[in-house]
Amino acid sequence: MKNSYDIIKALIRTEKSTTKEPQGKYLFLVDKSSNKIQIKHAVEEIYKVKVNNVNTLISSGKLKKVRYQLGKTPDIKKALVTLKKGEKIETA
Repeated sequence: MKNSYDIIKALIRTEKSTTKEPQGKYLFLVDKSSNKIQIKHAVEEIYKVKVNNVNTLISSGKLKKVRYQLGKTPDIKKALVTLKKGEKIETA
C-alpha cells in the first residue's frame, strides 16, 4: 500500500485552478497508478478535510526537440477534488 504522500505529489497553483477554489475545488498532481478512492483517502488524511467528489485526467506528454533528436515530456495525471460544503484547504 502506498503512502498518502506518494499518491499526492503537489497542489497545482495556476491561474485557472485558483479560480475554482472559492467553489471548493482543488487541482492536484497525483501518481499515475493511483485511483479515485486512493486519491480521496490521501487528500482527507493529509489536509484533514472531507472530500465530496474526485475527477481525474491524464495529460499526455508533448514531443520536444532536444538538439537533433526528438524527446518527450512525461505523461502526468491530475485530480480535480471537490470538497464538501464549508470545507477549505489552507494554502500559503
